[in-house]
Amino acid sequence: MAKVLVTGGAGFIGSHVVDAYIKAGHQVAVIDNLETGSMDNVHPAARFYQVDILDSSVERIIERERPVVVNHHAAQVSISRSVADPVHDARINILGTLHFLDLARKYGVSSFIFASSGGAIYGNQGWFPADEDHAQNPVNAYGIAKLTAERYLTYYHKAHGVRSVSLRYGNVYGPRQDPHGEAGVVAIFVGALLDGNRPIIYGDGQQTRDFVYVLDVARSNVLSLNMLLQEGDSSLPDSLVFNISTAKETSILEVLDLLASFLGCSSECQFEPPREGEIRRSALDFRRVQESLNWTPTLSLEEGLRETVKWFSSRASRAVQSSPERA
Repeated sequence: MAKVLVTGGAGFIGSHVVDAYIKAGHQVAVIDNLETGSMDNVHPAARFYQVDILDSSVERIIERERPVVVNHHAAQVSISRSVADPVHDARINILGTLHFLDLARKYGVSSFIFASSGGAIYGNQGWFPADEDHAQNPVNAYGIAKLTAERYLTYYHKAHGVRSVSLRYGNVYGPRQDPHGEAGVVAIFVGALLDGNRPIIYGDGQQTRDFVYVLDVARSNVLSLNMLLQEGDSSLPDSLVFNISTAKETSILEVLDLLASFLGCSSECQFEPPREGEIRRSALDFRRVQESLNWTPTLSLEEGLRETVKWFSSRASRAVQSSPERA
């Protein structure tokens, strides 16, 4: 059992990580400003603090909680916003991460788990699937920020002994994802289809992503925590980096067709020009994490999309049943 502080623990991925940690028997504190997260996602057994990650009060929280590990999922996750406002992106994704790293150093936090991004960091891949040794050539500010944060993790291990694991996620999808934001094409498509609208595809729809189910992602965080708790400092390199992925390319149009078939509706969509900063293809090799942590994705894309559709459909049904017109 360990005490873990999860930033962004009311958000899509972070809340599933919190659930998995608590299920595994750990004590969890959550920091989230609820800008994109929701209290509905927060596990009742977690201690919750509504605060921005750059706020000075964060130090008092860490001093009070004294976590053994910080799991950092709070982030600005929109590629297009990072392109439009790189200063804002850097403030959250670089300075926000650095804020917690320095507090970890100050208060003796032994380890740091960082939610990174495979597709954004590698940029336009030279081979498929890309392993962790692939050249890192981000094509947008979001990817640059994530890569910079990883570099700080390496520095803080060398200079201050804070061990770290960076998890380079593929395109994560599943229950609790925001259907109204810019991140998460699966949730956006499901939300549009349930509302009877035509989904918007930016580009020709042939661009590919490596889609990985959120519960598989949460499990990778549990295994990373277990490793950090069990391994001595001398047995770990400066910082560990793992792709969390399926090693499979799936086009955006294929995803839309599957979702429409599960919902029994048309897959007719609206095409718009491609957005700046988006890569064409992405697939990530997960053999390193398979060998190191015995992690592999367990749900196929079809199974994961079915579960996602069930969750969103259930929420839509409850919203209709509780609407004032039916009261």
